[in-house]
Amino acid sequence: MSVNGITNYGTTYNSTSYETKAKSVSEKSEKTEATVESGVVYEPSTSTGTAASTKKTYKQNPELINKLKAETEARTAQLKSLVEKLMLGQGNAIGTADDMWSFLRTGNFTVDAATKAQAQADIAEDGYWGVNQTSDRIIDFAKALCGGDPEKIEEMRAAFEKGFKQAEKTWGGELPEISKKTYNAVMEKFDAWANESEA
Repeated sequence: MSVNGITNYGTTYNSTSYETKAKSVSEKSEKTEATVESGVVYEPSTSTGTAASTKKTYKQNPELINKLKAETEARTAQLKSLVEKLMLGQGNAIGTADDMWSFLRTGNFTVDAATKAQAQADIAEDGYWGVNQTSDRIIDFAKALCGGDPEKIEEMRAAFEKGFKQAEKTWGGELPEISKKTYNAVMEKFDAWANESEA
């Protein structure tokens, strides 16, 4: 065996190996250049969360709930005081809250000018006990209770309907026209809230 045979073999092997590697590197370089020229660049995602992590968390708003309760209690006390004064003026004894509602339901009383003016202001379109403000307060209270969670809309609507039926029972029959208008306004606002949430 000659030294040239071994040398030729090594040279041929190295030459072929080098040519294959050079061709491979050249092809990769051409592919990379073509990719950059066409504007396609891979950028890894920075998001590590899942779809579940994007779900909004809803929480009650105790501050608003307490504010609405306190405001309503103060206004209810004012209304009760007005009715008590009216009942005393009629010579009727003040009994339980049920007596107050049954007294009002009969409509068998007279009202002085100041009391009438106050009551009309309170139930006017923009009054505290008017349709707009009362329905707004009911919806605000429902949203505060469920933290604005749209999945709770129907639960809040059912609670409102239950409360309305209890009010009819307490009243002793069909509620006045303003109450029916308020009921309809609240239902419309529940619908608007549901449609807004779907959008």
